[in-house]
Amino acid sequence: MTDPRPVLRQCVACRCLVDRRQLWRVVRLAGGGLALDAGIGRSAYLCPSPSCLDEARRRKRLQRSLRCPVSDGLYADLLARIATSGPATPEAR
Repeated sequence: MTDPRPVLRQCVACRCLVDRRQLWRVVRLAGGGLALDAGIGRSAYLCPSPSCLDEARRRKRLQRSLRCPVSDGLYADLLARIATSGPATPEAR
């Protein structure tokens, strides 16, 4: 029997508890570097909205949560995701 309860995760920016499938997952890989939505390692979750992305960047929330520096390239990739998919389709892979 499968458990119908959703797995909740907290957005590092707005601190809202949301089903993890609706959030983006940023992973600090064990071998070094960062990845989006895949990999094994320390994770941080972020709402797919421009306001949460801006808040995470301004207050360095991803850096603090992942315990490593986060490049501007990662923020640019996330901003590009918002532009292409729009905030209405937050389903992560």
